[in-house]
Amino acid sequence: MAWKSLDDMDLTGKRVLTRVDLNVPVENGQVTDTTRIDRIVPTVQAILAGGGTPVLLAHFGRPKGQVVAEMSLRQILPALESALGQSVTFGADCIGEAAAEAVAKGGVVLLENTRFHAAETENDPEFTKALAANGNVYCNDAFSAAHRAHGSTEGLARLLPSCAGRLMAEELAALEKALGQPERPVMAVVGGAKVSTKLDLLSNLIRKVDHLVIGGGMANTFLAAQGIDVGKSLCEHDLADTARSILAAADEAGCEILLPADVVVAREFKAGAANEIVAADACPADAMILDAGPDAVARITSTMQGCKTLIWNGPLGAFEIEPFDRATNAAAEAAARLTKSGTLVSVAGGGDTVAALNKADVSGDFTYISSAGGAFLEWMEGKTLPGVAALEG
Repeated sequence: MAWKSLDDMDLTGKRVLTRVDLNVPVENGQVTDTTRIDRIVPTVQAILAGGGTPVLLAHFGRPKGQVVAEMSLRQILPALESALGQSVTFGADCIGEAAAEAVAKGGVVLLENTRFHAAETENDPEFTKALAANGNVYCNDAFSAAHRAHGSTEGLARLLPSCAGRLMAEELAALEKALGQPERPVMAVVGGAKVSTKLDLLSNLIRKVDHLVIGGGMANTFLAAQGIDVGKSLCEHDLADTARSILAAADEAGCEILLPADVVVAREFKAGAANEIVAADACPADAMILDAGPDAVARITSTMQGCKTLIWNGPLGAFEIEPFDRATNAAAEAAARLTKSGTLVSVAGGGDTVAALNKADVSGDFTYISSAGGAFLEWMEGKTLPGVAALEG
């Protein structure tokens, strides 16, 4: 990868326009989860240590080009200052006089929501020039927004000397290790509700990995495509031909597809619902499949033990409610053990995936957990991410 890191840049006396992800959950004006804020701290500290002025650019919500008070980054300021352990100057706009005055004060600077300007999402050249006026160097530390070709994510990299921040560099290195130049054999776990949302992902992975585990509601569609009655389970019956073509393509590519041989079924979708374990082809007509069974988990973990690399996106069952989180938890615990033992490189990402691994209490044991949602998925799909491509020049 041809992008530069912060260590490749001379930051002395430079204003460093730094694209970060501050799109954090807020309730009643208070940040309720500081994870994304905490993850940008190393980049801000590195810029300060290098003699530069970090000028933070970020979006918050989707104001659609309007100034929306509830989406102002001003409310993030206390949490940001707490994470950095120092005061932060706030600019009431990301361009123009308000921005210039804030940047002139030095220290750490946070400019207002870039999406208060419609020109940001349009990647308007004049708007991007106005952003660039307040910087000498551009640093992108927001992989989570790298799939958007916006002014602050892609346009600036075309106007200023550019580099990846600490978090971005860490993310790109982890992803390269997982799918770019992975140690083989490689296993991918792909779960979630619908095949229709992950067609590009599955089509890309069957050409890249040795073993592909399909779980969640997606597995039901593949089972049904093979003539198996899945009862009242969530299933996209209209995608049967698509599922069969994916299975055929995987076979041709030498990729083993792992579908559950046994499943956990219930008549109600609620926590603690009466349930039973049956063979995948024995789902009662009045029941629904809500999790993979123990035999399915045993096969997954056994295959995983022979692998060197694991990439995970999506749960194996309805992990939000017990006891239908057992398969996801057991497979995640196995991945964590193998990672800790040094035999497996494990990379995971996506909102539901992070929530599931946190619930299983194994997030800290994976090699890398991506905080990105859409960008992580598009990278897994094999798509070019504009924000990354711009850094590579």
